[in-house]
Amino acid sequence: MVGFIIKPLLLSSSMNRTTEQNSNYNNLEQMSVMEIIQGINAEDKTVPHAVEKQLNRIEKLAQVIIEKMKNGGRLFYIGAGTSGRLGIVDASECPPTYGVPSDWVIGIIAGGDQAIRKAVEFAEDDMEQAWKDLLNHHINTKDVLIGIAASGGTPYVIGGLQKANEMGITTGCIVCNEGSPVAAVSKYPIEVIVGPEFVTGSTRMKAGTAQKLVLNMISTAVMIGLGRVKGNKMFDMQLSNQKLVARAVNMVMDSIPVDAQTAHKLLEKYGSVREAVKNALNL
Repeated sequence: MVGFIIKPLLLSSSMNRTTEQNSNYNNLEQMSVMEIIQGINAEDKTVPHAVEKQLNRIEKLAQVIIEKMKNGGRLFYIGAGTSGRLGIVDASECPPTYGVPSDWVIGIIAGGDQAIRKAVEFAEDDMEQAWKDLLNHHINTKDVLIGIAASGGTPYVIGGLQKANEMGITTGCIVCNEGSPVAAVSKYPIEVIVGPEFVTGSTRMKAGTAQKLVLNMISTAVMIGLGRVKGNKMFDMQLSNQKLVARAVNMVMDSIPVDAQTAHKLLEKYGSVREAVKNALNL
């Protein structure tokens, strides 16, 4: 038998959260596969509209991050479970997509890297651990910390944001409940209210989709703001596979009057589309 204590206060407060409300659908086990996926699709369609209501807040946070990173700062994400994994995914995709160092955007999950694949029991309930994890990366006042928590009540995230505030670090959040504790301790809160999930309480669904959409907006806007895109192309992407090399060859050919073979030689010599185009006349 697993031993643990359910805290009555936390349990009762969670029942008031929109993300914990009963699904708009019932008797799911009696539905056909088509009925299930139609219901999920219908719910998913509501997510972009919920995100749209927060565009002004997303803009403010993204602009602050751009300003901070232009002055040597970094962007941190903290979260637990699905929220933590989404932060890690967004952070890990920035270096190959935009050619930035791996420590410009850092995702941290409650329970450590093992929690990326397998849940670590009660890791999200530790209010002290997030700050310890952040200190391992020497977080400082140049940086920005975003807490990601669908419920808006994750102790791991609350504790990290609280300590960051005390240390003068800029904080933001992405939550899916209004008036949450996480939003209350964030200077730049983003509250995307997506409503009840198709499967009651399964916030990996609409809430997770909403968080992913917001993260896409933030990191993309930030990287464009930092000059990591030219026109509409990923001029600084890492050439880590043949698909990307082929894309890069086309990008070079679109930018300067050279053939595919010459474009390939330029990329081999200079390592990125930007440097290849910049130094084309020196080949």
